[in-house]
Amino acid sequence: FLDAVPDEQKRADSYRLLELMEELTGEPPVLWGPSLVGFGKYHYRYASGREGDFFLTGFSPRKQALTLYIMSGFSRYDELMARLGKYKTGKSCLYIKRLSDVDEEVLRTLIAESVAWMRQKYPTE
Repeated sequence: FLDAVPDEQKRADSYRLLELMEELTGEPPVLWGPSLVGFGKYHYRYASGREGDFFLTGFSPRKQALTLYIMSGFSRYDELMARLGKYKTGKSCLYIKRLSDVDEEVLRTLIAESVAWMRQKYPTE
């Protein structure tokens, strides 16, 4: 899948994210659908009764930006976000143009802390 990413820089950044997330989660990469690379898994259940599985963290090399999925959200990481670099966020999405726009050590910490939080909130059976 990553070999087919047309933009050379985005492809290289994607392979770096693959290494980083695999190292930090201790989980192998799994393709979730046609374009999401995920690591680990958790089971969620809403009050409505809806439930399912999703990855602990992951990414997708989208045309506009690299999209990183920080499933715990960003509200508890104000200090890290202030030091991260150039990015945009959605609810659980971190959008970066290229890895060189962010501080990799801060990104490592953000991913590691998010995964730890998710594992605590959604322990595996």
